[in-house]
Amino acid sequence: MPDEPFPVTWSGRTAVVGVPAEVDLTNADALRDALLDALNAGALGLVVDMTGTTFCDSAGITALTRAARRATANDSRLVLVVTAPAVERVLNLVGIDRLIDVYPSVREALASLPDQTDGLVK
Repeated sequence: MPDEPFPVTWSGRTAVVGVPAEVDLTNADALRDALLDALNAGALGLVVDMTGTTFCDSAGITALTRAARRATANDSRLVLVVTAPAVERVLNLVGIDRLIDVYPSVREALASLPDQTDGLVK
């Protein structure tokens, strides 16, 4: 649904969560909740689609880090898709790109995940 701030699409047990142009203190908690909701719904693969994101502050980084830790605890895999140089730079500066794999396209991110088509489909 286009009205959702963090739209989620499913393919088997892989969820792709869309992220808005800006992630900051005003929406980082909602991002974290959307990512955790996907993991709680059974996602084994979680793609955070930040292709439209041009700004991410420390609150956004914290949300991504918490979701990545939960994914690891759930034996799931969280990956990021980032295209904006400013966002790539922030991820690099804080080292999150060493914690979470970053891809230049959703297609490449999905290809990096194991086939998880059995089970949950939404």
